[in-house]
Amino acid sequence: MTTELRGFYPEIEPFETGFLDVGDGHTIYWERVGTKGAKPAVFLHGGPGGGTSPLQRRLFDPKLYDVLLFDQRGCGKSTPHAGLEANTTWHLVADTERLREMMGVDKWLVFGGSWGSTLALAYAETHPSHVSELVLRGIYTLTKAELDWYYQFGVSEMFPDKWERFQAPIPEDERHDMMGAYRRYLTGTDRKKQLECAIAWSTWEGGTITLLPNPDYEAHFGEDDYAIAFARIENHFFVHGGWMDEGQLLRDAHKLRDIPGVIVHGRYDMPCPAKYAWQLHKAWPKADFHLIEGAGHAYLEPGILDQLIRATDRFAGK
Repeated sequence: MTTELRGFYPEIEPFETGFLDVGDGHTIYWERVGTKGAKPAVFLHGGPGGGTSPLQRRLFDPKLYDVLLFDQRGCGKSTPHAGLEANTTWHLVADTERLREMMGVDKWLVFGGSWGSTLALAYAETHPSHVSELVLRGIYTLTKAELDWYYQFGVSEMFPDKWERFQAPIPEDERHDMMGAYRRYLTGTDRKKQLECAIAWSTWEGGTITLLPNPDYEAHFGEDDYAIAFARIENHFFVHGGWMDEGQLLRDAHKLRDIPGVIVHGRYDMPCPAKYAWQLHKAWPKADFHLIEGAGHAYLEPGILDQLIRATDRFAGK
């Protein structure tokens, strides 16, 4: 007997949208979908710098959830576009908490994938009493080993063709530190070079996050405005190690002990090696752990999407 894989809920428009001034010159765009007053949840997008998309609204049963989605500082509809000042993990944790207070709920389900899983863990370890459940996908704990694997040596061995394109904008004598070299050009004054590097950085990710090639996905990562925010913000966060101690998120995983959760990770996730999802599973045994065979990193992978929908359904009592 085979079980049919679960897919997205139907397309949905927000019932409420707005902008929140979070200080430091930043304004955050937010939206709510589903049923006002139903089970509260917050969706934390990836990147950092990825912004939200209409597809992400469809991971929750709209009859059972009241979901807040927001564009993190500097990306999507939030302003200033691609801004790096006062833009750190801890600013985003504080923004998330401000949005919870604005929504007027004591606890909410926190859903995050990729960088969103990093931010979700940082938020939950800072404010465990305000998290009812955690749904995490594509675990990224932002250690130096994880960053080196993706941006220096590791994934380069799996995708030599795409790695060559990622290296292309960087002079050979600077390639010993790809993140640092990209930082110089992404924050430099040469706008043409900045855009070239932003597109190369962004399409490296777009081209390596699915198990099989997805040209549409990769093309989206290469759009100018998207790439500038995505590359500048992601590089900014990663060069600074997320402003966290090395290994901090796993070290503090004991703070999650009373929070029910689900961890979903693709076996062949290139940006985020499964080892770190396994370590989180060991450090937080209360969470259900699903290592999805035949899947990469993206939440669009059928086996990953199936488990995410099942998780949000279950936590709504379905």
